[in-house]
Amino acid sequence: MFTGIVQGTAEVVDIVKKDQFQTHVIRLPQALLAGLEIGASVSHNGCCLTVTEIDGDRVAFDLMQETLKVTNLGLVKVGDHVNIERAAKFGDEIGGHSMSGHVNFATEISEVITTPNNCTLWFNLPQNYSKYVLRKGYIGIDGCSLTIGEVTEYQFCVHLIPETLNRTLFGQRQAGDRVNIEIDPQTQAIVDTVERVLAARS
Repeated sequence: MFTGIVQGTAEVVDIVKKDQFQTHVIRLPQALLAGLEIGASVSHNGCCLTVTEIDGDRVAFDLMQETLKVTNLGLVKVGDHVNIERAAKFGDEIGGHSMSGHVNFATEISEVITTPNNCTLWFNLPQNYSKYVLRKGYIGIDGCSLTIGEVTEYQFCVHLIPETLNRTLFGQRQAGDRVNIEIDPQTQAIVDTVERVLAARS
């Protein structure tokens, strides 16, 4: 489980490509290495990956076909950075919202609106997920727990403060970039349950 509070970014220093399979090696900041073991879970742009090898500050992760297809990690190149969060521990403060690290889909940033003290990002919204994206609800974007701003039929936005822009990749994101989206699982469960109940009554 993750909290959606991104702890920093890490550089991708090597990518080993095989048939429908890749190994990514990142250089993890020293502060995030403490207690890390093979088999541990680390969120990359909101996608839960398992540590397969540790060599100093270089940490390797395997990405299967489904991960490469559904997320933006298949687009990452050596030298790029990813948002990083170590798995939450019992007793940790949940500053964002509970996230599984299972990405539902990747989508494009449609517009970036910058003002002196904040930034608004608009995202394309696939129609089959629109019922789960509600104004003032939670959503995970590239591993960051965010509050949804406005929602239209085909788009939604979030508002970002300078701290979020500095700590995550959002400060570098541009229109056309693809980001990973994790729908809030509690919202999804409630919407699906209500739909089932209403369908049963009709």
